[in-house]
Amino acid sequence: MTYLLTHFRVVGALLVREMSTRFGSKPGGYVWALLDPAAHILLMTLVFQAIARAPALGTSFALFFATGYIAFQFYQAMTSYLNSAVRANRTLLSYPNVAPIDTIVARFILQIGTTSLVAFVVLGAILATMRTDANLHWPYIIEAVAMACIFGLGVAMVNSVLFLKYPLYEQVFNIVNRPMFLVSGVFFLPDSIPVPYRELVLINPLVHVIMAFRKGFYPQYRAIGLDMSYLYGIAFLTLFVGMIVFTFSSRTLRSE
Repeated sequence: MTYLLTHFRVVGALLVREMSTRFGSKPGGYVWALLDPAAHILLMTLVFQAIARAPALGTSFALFFATGYIAFQFYQAMTSYLNSAVRANRTLLSYPNVAPIDTIVARFILQIGTTSLVAFVVLGAILATMRTDANLHWPYIIEAVAMACIFGLGVAMVNSVLFLKYPLYEQVFNIVNRPMFLVSGVFFLPDSIPVPYRELVLINPLVHVIMAFRKGFYPQYRAIGLDMSYLYGIAFLTLFVGMIVFTFSSRTLRSE
């Protein structure tokens, strides 16, 4: 019990430190956390409004792109921020009470809170300007967010170890991960892709995250190909592998 309380205190202290470092040291740090996704969504809305008559779902370009972009950010922002959690807090790991997992947990909590706040404000603002009443299906929204965060956490735990041990892997991962934004369904509906290419797209678990998230906002969306069992399996398998790799590399994480 004392051991757990110690780590709760450590995580709390790290959380305060991360908030100060990430937002407190920059003018308008919290504001930029909201303006950045809002600017991306606005840009995508303006571009596609100019070249298309209607979005693939519903009548609002802004809502369509926001549901795709924000769902993707629950994974992308998570991995980007957590990948460097151990490396950024290396000096603190010299203290015996601070464990590598504490740095991951602190950033995980902060990132969930940040992205959730962004989602609430941005999506809330879009829904408030729409003429029709929103009929949200919360179970799909919550499941999609949870699976995106769990999948991102698992990937980040693996990366935290491999980035330190194999610098080349970090470059390869960044190259491979960069186009994920384009192929995960942010701009399109996987349902509209003909077979057999649709089956290839559906291998990507982030496609299922975005489909499930959008299904929570569009009751009429059939989401052909959505497989929550597959998404759950990939997310928890990745987390399990991440925990194994991270646990058995604790000494390496402290000494690297």
